[in-house]
Formats: sequence, C-alpha cells, structure tokens
Amino acid sequence: SFSFLALQLGTAIGFLLPPVLVPNTPNDIDLMAHNISIMFYGTAIVSTLLFFLTGVVFEEKPKYPPSHSQAVLQTMPPEDYSYKQSIINLFKNIPFVLLLISYGIMTGAFYSVSTLLNQMIVTHYEGEEVNAGRIGLTLVVAGMVGSIICGLWLDYTKTYKQTTLIVYILSFIGLLVFTFTLDLGHLIVVFVTGGVLGFFMTGYLPLGFEFAVEITYPESEGTSSGLLNASAQIFGIVFTLVQGKLTTDYSPRAGNLFLCAWIFVGIILTALIKSDLRRHNVNSGIMNLDVKAVPVDSPVEPESTTLKIQSAL
Repeated sequence: SFSFLALQLGTAIGFLLPPVLVPNTPNDIDLMAHNISIMFYGTAIVSTLLFFLTGVVFEEKPKYPPSHSQAVLQTMPPEDYSYKQSIINLFKNIPFVLLLISYGIMTGAFYSVSTLLNQMIVTHYEGEEVNAGRIGLTLVVAGMVGSIICGLWLDYTKTYKQTTLIVYILSFIGLLVFTFTLDLGHLIVVFVTGGVLGFFMTGYLPLGFEFAVEITYPESEGTSSGLLNASAQIFGIVFTLVQGKLTTDYSPRAGNLFLCAWIFVGIILTALIKSDLRRHNVNSGIMNLDVKAVPVDSPVEPESTTLKIQSAL
C-alpha cells in the first residue's frame, strides 16, 4: 500500500513540476531547451541517488514472516521454485488471465489519460498548461485517497471481487462524466470530474494487485505483479497511441470514448473472474497442513516457543 502511495505521489509531482520548470516559451526555443535540460538532469540526479539508497537500505526479506501464508511459503525448499514454471502456472490460471487483461485495460487507460491530459485540456482551454498540471495533480491526489479508502475497505471486508468490480464500474462512469463535461468551458468542472475519475481509476491499482495475489497463491507475488505491470505497459502504449491519434484527428471526446469502450469490456471480464481467496484461506487457518514458521536466518527455537501454523494448500 505504501509503495502505491509513493508511486502516486511521484506521479503527482510529475504533473505539478514540469509546467513550472518548463514554462511555455514558443518565442524562445533556446530558453525552453535550457529549462528542459535542467529538469532532466535534476531527474537523473534524484533517480541515481534513490538507486544507491535502495541498494543500501533494502533487505532481501524481513526477519520475521509477516503472515501465515508467507510463513508457509518460506518453509518450501528454494529448489522447488521455478520462475518459468510459475509463469506457466499463472497462464493456466483462468481467473488470473482474466484479471491480467482487465487490469491492463484499466491501468493502461489511466496511463493514457494521464499522458494526454495536457493535450485534452489545452484543446478546450487554450493557454492553461499550468492548470492542466494542477488538474493532473488533483487526479492523482484523489487517487491516493481512493487507494487508502479502498485498501482499508478490502482489509476489513475481504470482498476482493466485489470491491474490484464496483470500483471498475465507477471508473467507467467517472470517465463518461469527464468525457462529456470536458468541453463545457468551466475549468472548475474539469477539476471536480478529474478528481472523481482519479479517485476510482487510481484507487483500482492496488486492488488489482491484491486480488491477483489472492487468486494465484502460492505462486510468487513478484511474478504475478510483474505480469500485471507488463500488461499495464502494453495496454498503456497501445491506448496512448490510439487515443492520441483520435484526439488529434477528431477530438478529445473521440479518444475518451475509445477508452470507455475498452473499460466496459474490462467490466465484463472482471465479472467473470472466479473469486478463490487462496491466501486468505491460509491466513484464516482453513487449510490443513502442519508447518513450522521460525524467524528467517535465526536459530531454531525450542518446540515450546515455535509458532505452529495450521494451513492447507
């Protein structure tokens, strides 16, 4: 959850800073090029610093298993794990394949809207580049709030499929409202509709990852997350190219309606996903396998203090 919030915070900064660091100076191309170089060099310096901090601060794994399901996984011999076989298993998992496509559609649509937001705003509100960045900031900040609320709701109810489907439907409605109010001539309306859209579209991102982990357990979370990210990038590239073409040749409404059609397909795919909460069943002790979970890289403790977990695979 914190990693998603950090990702969204970075996106929010990405919306806010570029219009400020690189103001629109069409009459002075050299100044614009100078400002762009400063922004890129600054980004490179920060990224390099974060790279070294990651290598120094992050540990390979936590000292203690964070949950029963993780404790079960840590008892499995490393030689039993195969990255290739894990990918094969995931693609044989029909609910995961449906989620892989629907997650790619939603996240790809969000990437496309974020990328083309400035173009959409400037088409109807000439000279409002700075406000376009602020609308993007509003979209992402609202999404951060949505992620927190959806995450808390998911943790409390464990209704993974229902919550994911509802947020998907509300994202579809939000994009429709955003599409048909974009050209009304009132920026305040775009701020509001953009915030609502961001609340649900960005709020969906952690839900998809959590749902994927539930229905693919005991496969590696890194493998399922990597495939979801790959799907999002592929759909994001295709959607951005097609929506950009439609926006340029016709109007922002045509591009947004293209995304609406795909999100509607995503709703249908999400509704078809079978909700088999494997990880939740292990954490709840529903399954039936004796394993001993001890602190990672720590001496074996006496039998009386060893944590015994009842779970089933």
